Amino acid sequence: MLEELHARLAGVVIECLDWSDCLDRYDREGTLFYLDPPYWGSETDYGKAMFARADFARLAERLAALRGRFLMSINDTPETRDLFAAFERQQVSTTYTVGSRTGSAATRPELLVSRL
Repeated sequence: MLEELHARLAGVVIECLDWSDCLDRYDREGTLFYLDPPYWGSETDYGKAMFARADFARLAERLAALRGRFLMSINDTPETRDLFAAFERQQVSTTYTVGSRTGSAATRPELLVSRL
């Protein structure tokens, strides 16, 4: 099983960089980015000063200039729909369990944003 996994992930790169540095470093034709930024309204969840509200507009601008392709998941809000209106958008439902004190799950709308 490990050999199969190794073969499947042979061309995958996982980085721990600032999002804009990662896009700059790897953007080229043939690249597919998966982006999972903080949710709108939860910008400090990954740490203070790591992603600000203004970064959503910077992200949309940078994605428009990509040579590669991308898929991004984000919470579905009027603000995220407006910011990423230039791209394909599809609403899906997801179940959130993180942060639940009772262990109960909550279904919420999520937005898949892409240029594939």
